[in-house]
Amino acid sequence: MMARWSARRFWRDRRGVAAIEFAFIVPILALIMVAMVDFGLVLYVRFGLNENVSASANYAIVGASSVSSTGGATLASNLAAILPTNVDVTVVVNNGPSVTRTNGSSVAAGTAANANSCYCPTVSGSTVTWGSAVTCGNSCGSGGLAGKFVSINASVSHSPLFGNYGFVQNGTVSTFSMVQVQ
Repeated sequence: MMARWSARRFWRDRRGVAAIEFAFIVPILALIMVAMVDFGLVLYVRFGLNENVSASANYAIVGASSVSSTGGATLASNLAAILPTNVDVTVVVNNGPSVTRTNGSSVAAGTAANANSCYCPTVSGSTVTWGSAVTCGNSCGSGGLAGKFVSINASVSHSPLFGNYGFVQNGTVSTFSMVQVQ
């Protein structure tokens, strides 16, 4: 009789129920918190990269007079230098001088004379098709005016814990900017 009474008492006893419920809920809440921090880090990297590319594009607009065969290479180098060294970047000044920095090592390339011409480039994603040189100020097929352009394509490695969140492709966060400087 005593054993039966203590078994009933055991099943009716509610002490410690909160601790057991807490033990079930904590792993789920911890997983949600870690996922939020991970997503926040991805956004932080993306926004920081966008900010750096925007600063570089603004510098290109301010230095528009350097978009020429004589100043284009220096402008491309200066634009790449604005971005942190951990960022891989390709800067092309008006289908002419370019700088590509990968893993902190920069390589200059391009035909300087092209920087003197005007273009009607088309952009698909982060791929620029420059086409042939046209008269400055003419209407382009895309609706804009022919001019001088600078393209900046930047990427930085980032490996989130839980997937790509739509911002990370193949372990990199990338952004692209194309500005008409003249």
